[in-house]
Amino acid sequence: MTDTSTSPRRASRPPRAPRRDAAENRVAILDAAISELNHDPDASLETIASAAGLSRRSIYGHFSTRDELVAELNDRGIARVTAALAPIRHSDARIALALVGARLWSEVEDVRVTAQLAIRGPRREIVGKGLEPVRRGVLDLVRQGVEAGQLRTDIEPGTLARLIEGAALSVLDEAVRADISRDEGHRLVMLVALSTAGLSWREAAELIDASPELAPDAQPHASHHAGDTE
Repeated sequence: MTDTSTSPRRASRPPRAPRRDAAENRVAILDAAISELNHDPDASLETIASAAGLSRRSIYGHFSTRDELVAELNDRGIARVTAALAPIRHSDARIALALVGARLWSEVEDVRVTAQLAIRGPRREIVGKGLEPVRRGVLDLVRQGVEAGQLRTDIEPGTLARLIEGAALSVLDEAVRADISRDEGHRLVMLVALSTAGLSWREAAELIDASPELAPDAQPHASHHAGDTE
């Protein structure tokens, strides 16, 4: 009997694409999870399945545990944030740092609860590693600003970069606690980052007001639908 298990025809056959309805169901689950978890971080898989218009059995066909679903959402969020912040360059490091804060806020503003959970929650170390490219970018901007005399020089650049990151993330905490508006958060994240970097509150405000690229409507609006191109 001829063994066809290693025949060229079978070996070269491309993997079967998922059925369209299965792919659409997965997108529906992810979109429902984004919405439900932002309203209730403890939302169950059953609640998410119901919001997606699917049965409990259907959701377990895609995600065996709630943690697995949350992990995929985190991974997608990390990829989106990294892609949004990677292109930021400016001859003025102060404006570049403000842009980093503004773009970050644009990405997390309408999913602020789930973003805070990702950064502060049980997977924070994994999320932190995923955001390393962003952190390296902030450090490069800080070094650029220190060398140009635009930022404070009394704090070592690595420490200063981490303090700026912490200041920006504190705005996310405040946004969840106080439900601040989109525009208020946009301005606040830039003010605290620039103030931490060494500008006075007046200098920070003047820089923001004088820089059209820092205006709220100059920032790309983030899309959190799983079916959209990232």
